[in-house]
Amino acid sequence: MTPFSGLTEADAAARQRAEGHNELPQADRRTPFRIAIEVLREPMLALLLVGGIVYLALGDLKEAIILVAFATMSIVITVVQETRTERVLEALRDLTSPRALVIRDGERKRIAGRDVVRGDLIVLSEGDRVPADAVLLRCDDLQADESMLTGESVPVRKVAWDDRATSGPLHPGGDDLPQVFSGSLVVRGSGLAEVTAIGVQSEIGKIGQSLASLETEPPRLQAQTRRVVRLFAVLGGGVSLLAVLLYGFMRGGWLDGVLAGIALGMSMLPEEFPVVLTVFMAMGAWRISLARVLTRRAAAIETLGSATVLCTDKTGTLTENRMTVVELRLKDGTVFHPSDRPEMPARFRDLSEFGLLASAPEPFDPMERAFHALARERLSEQSYRHPNWKLVHAYGLRPDLLAVTQLWQAGADQPEYVVATKGAPEAIAGLCRLKAAERAALTQSIDAMASAGLRVLGVARATYAGPHWPASPREIEFEFLGLIGLADPLHASVVDAVRECRSAGIKVVMITGDYPASANAIAQQAGLESGELVTGEQLEKLSEAELAGRVETAGVFARISPNQKLRIVNAYKGNGEVVAMTGDGVNDAPSLKAAHIGIAMGGRGTDVAREASAIVLLDDDFGSIVKAIRLGRRIYDNLRKAMSFIFAVHVPIAGLALLPLVFGLPILFGPIHIAFLEMVIDPVCSLVFEAETEEDDVMRRPPRAPDEPLFSRALVLWSLLQGLLAFAAVAAIFIMALRWGMPVPEVRALAFFSLVVVIVSLILVNRSFSASLLTALRRPNRTLAVVLIVVAVILALTLLWPFANHLFAFGPLHADDLALTLGAGGIALLVLEMIKPLMHPRLHAAARQTRPLAMDQTPKPTEL
Repeated sequence: MTPFSGLTEADAAARQRAEGHNELPQADRRTPFRIAIEVLREPMLALLLVGGIVYLALGDLKEAIILVAFATMSIVITVVQETRTERVLEALRDLTSPRALVIRDGERKRIAGRDVVRGDLIVLSEGDRVPADAVLLRCDDLQADESMLTGESVPVRKVAWDDRATSGPLHPGGDDLPQVFSGSLVVRGSGLAEVTAIGVQSEIGKIGQSLASLETEPPRLQAQTRRVVRLFAVLGGGVSLLAVLLYGFMRGGWLDGVLAGIALGMSMLPEEFPVVLTVFMAMGAWRISLARVLTRRAAAIETLGSATVLCTDKTGTLTENRMTVVELRLKDGTVFHPSDRPEMPARFRDLSEFGLLASAPEPFDPMERAFHALARERLSEQSYRHPNWKLVHAYGLRPDLLAVTQLWQAGADQPEYVVATKGAPEAIAGLCRLKAAERAALTQSIDAMASAGLRVLGVARATYAGPHWPASPREIEFEFLGLIGLADPLHASVVDAVRECRSAGIKVVMITGDYPASANAIAQQAGLESGELVTGEQLEKLSEAELAGRVETAGVFARISPNQKLRIVNAYKGNGEVVAMTGDGVNDAPSLKAAHIGIAMGGRGTDVAREASAIVLLDDDFGSIVKAIRLGRRIYDNLRKAMSFIFAVHVPIAGLALLPLVFGLPILFGPIHIAFLEMVIDPVCSLVFEAETEEDDVMRRPPRAPDEPLFSRALVLWSLLQGLLAFAAVAAIFIMALRWGMPVPEVRALAFFSLVVVIVSLILVNRSFSASLLTALRRPNRTLAVVLIVVAVILALTLLWPFANHLFAFGPLHADDLALTLGAGGIALLVLEMIKPLMHPRLHAAARQTRPLAMDQTPKPTEL
């Protein structure tokens, strides 16, 4: 290969066979079949399917079909939700391979980026995406945006290999380096580079590969629910065996005893838990998607409410990832902020106009785009467009002169050229030959602007009338016009979002690859807690123990590398914090995966970041994170209400299944009744809780403790009280009806209807742990009205439809019977409403519990 002919096609093909394509290995797509297999591994669903098979073996076809149908419904809900999520992710990916211009066999050829091989010569121009890691052989004023790898919002300058100031392999970030990296964007200039690494060997590939060694946190709620189910399974199995023995020895009907034991076991085993949990997670993902937040893993919803630390990137997360001119400062120190006044004073127009003239006419560089935006909004059409002007010559950035200079011809008959230059203030001061006093005043202005986190550029103008272009802009006499300060503005929603996080007890920490001054300025603008600023250089010297103490007092981490982000996340986790991590670049992917909740940006975010995350923000809006946290807390609160309700309902169902066995009464409920109650009535009624609006103080509570059990002692006690009262009411009706001499089918129908009405009363009681019934009824919940109608229709069908009437073995009921059922529900409702105020402090004790503080520290005022 000669320096200019590149590889031959034969050499390129041989290297591709040996080293593979220039692409990252993609994770296997989660197909509906694969998702279904994952769901079937859940022990709770497996119990449902096994129960159906057992009933089938016993010859109870109807019960078997019903159980299997309910289990299938639960699986379908999960598969549909997860499949939709994967489809949205597919839509987010850029499926087209980026193109690359290479030199092979001495000719330029446009090929797919995946076909680039090591050793290829690639031609780079403005707007090109670098297809692979490469070293620059030639460089003409080339600048690259490497924010995807480094988090820095400002493009970096590049130099050719022969012009380098250092040697050896280097990493992304920093000016005047000869390397370009896969995935970065050329925003200015051009160059010729030789590919040094492709695919997984590139910098972007190494980060992607590191994700394979990281394991995501297991869903805590799922683990708690499994423990509850195991406990109920053991308890239910023992009671069922005892019931079979009692029935067999006392009545002699062993087959009936087996069926009664199975029915009792079903009444004690919470089959509806997996259905309700699945519905809540699926509906929660749907509700969160309305806030433009995509839930890749529904289990992340449960963790949102317990997040205590939110680690956020700066560029593209807190800020909009676009440069904006925020300050113009003349050489006499006069300042103009474009955001303060709609019109630009005449004194500042030359500064803006010549900053524009020193920029590319069709800019890629974000700072030059900012100059164009300012001129377009604040200058006249003539000053902005310059329709008759022609760019005749340009001097690009050089390591020895950090300025861009452009010569314009105002018209064909104009002998003089208009010269505009912009660049590092020190370089512009040198071109203008400022005196010592002027330089001292300029330094003060620069320091003041830099301390505010601004990127500062100097602007100057000149005229030139010579027949030939000078060899350097230094030969031209320039007049200093002033300084222009640029910044990457905050998202409009950030300040309110950060304030709400603080009120919710969530500490927001910035972790960025940007410079300390810029990071600190953005942190102050965003309203982050005042804390220590730690740089990557300082962090590198800290041991793990020292870092664990440092993260407690730090508020901003600047100039941080990807592996350091991972260390920070792990340090917070080691301190007992529940960590949410936001980001959009490849450099964020390892920490996104390691965090309890990884939140990636969907619009600007990379595939690697999205694959590593649990949640994707489709609109890249930091404020959406707070919406997701609020919804996560609401979902968890409502899930506790639903689980408490289901727990309470199991008490009368199990009691009414056991009562006839103990006292020798007619069997009241069979498997079909219990399956119907647990797999239809309970889940349908639980939808009411899913639709409940959040409590008023949901974002004023501290995060719940990560190890807080779903079933706390207070919640179990409250559920038992409700269940025992419901059981007492229905059991009294059951026994009285038998004494009155009612036929068994009518007694069964009366007890069943009474139980359903009492269940409805439990829904009304559990809508809120603290608010009264009247207050809860005033809260809008359309689902409640729908569910009440559905329950009434179901009851009417079971009573009036001959097929259902026969299936449930119900007898006819009269008006006085129905009045009795309503009376039972009303009494239960009133008694429980009187007891609720006594239980309220205990039920909310966990909610008021502050998160455990590391190292026995007292709470800071800003964290309360």
